[in-house]
Amino acid sequence: MTKASPFKRLAGLVGLMLLAVLVLQLYFVVRIALMVVVNPESTAFERSEIYRITATKGSLKWRQQWVPYHRISDKLKSAVIASEDASFIEHDGVDLEALEKAWDKNSKAEQKAQLATEKAASNVAKAAAGKPAMLAAAKAPKIVGGSTITQQLAKNLFLASERTLARKGQELLLALMLEAMLSKERILEIYLNNVEWGEGVFGAEAAAQHYYRKSAANLSAYEAARLAVMLPRPRYFETRPGSGYLASRASTIAARMGGVEIP
Repeated sequence: MTKASPFKRLAGLVGLMLLAVLVLQLYFVVRIALMVVVNPESTAFERSEIYRITATKGSLKWRQQWVPYHRISDKLKSAVIASEDASFIEHDGVDLEALEKAWDKNSKAEQKAQLATEKAASNVAKAAAGKPAMLAAAKAPKIVGGSTITQQLAKNLFLASERTLARKGQELLLALMLEAMLSKERILEIYLNNVEWGEGVFGAEAAAQHYYRKSAANLSAYEAARLAVMLPRPRYFETRPGSGYLASRASTIAARMGGVEIP
């Protein structure tokens, strides 16, 4: 009996990997197709948060209540689109212009951080040589995402939180699947019912009750704008209710809401 050549073994391995990738994509297609009529019980991000909170605190305080699209204030829909994804109605899941701008900002931030690191290293060397030098720690670059609401939903529904090219590629593909099979209204409905608004606070209804003691249907324009501004860093802003940035940015988003189209 002759052994298979290394080339054939490699080809077989590649074939199995491609088959696994195809099966995974079919799984995602079926899951998304079900979301046309079935509300997702939980997301990958929510499950990871349940584990994290339980492991670190020993107990779980969870706030989440699904509400249908018509019971979420149009003000909140407008505020979230204005703050997170102004071209939500127009794009097909991916906003290439926003990605390009984010890439450019991140590149400049990384270059600035590299220069700061080199300057800090030079100052340390001068201090070690007994020369006067200003010592200051180099700040990590601020990374911006450029992700659409659809991409954020894809990541929250199905993917882990690590940042790799493979995960980003899968996120883009999932966003295209979501846009192909679900309406914009349904995408926004699922997003608003599952997005994080604080530790253990998920969805618009839970956020409205937690921060304002009212239903998501009854939010004012400013309250909606303030909730929308929290989305990139909800746990951070939850502990800083008096944040000047939060108030200022909320006023800006409230002023933009009138020009936003919602599905």
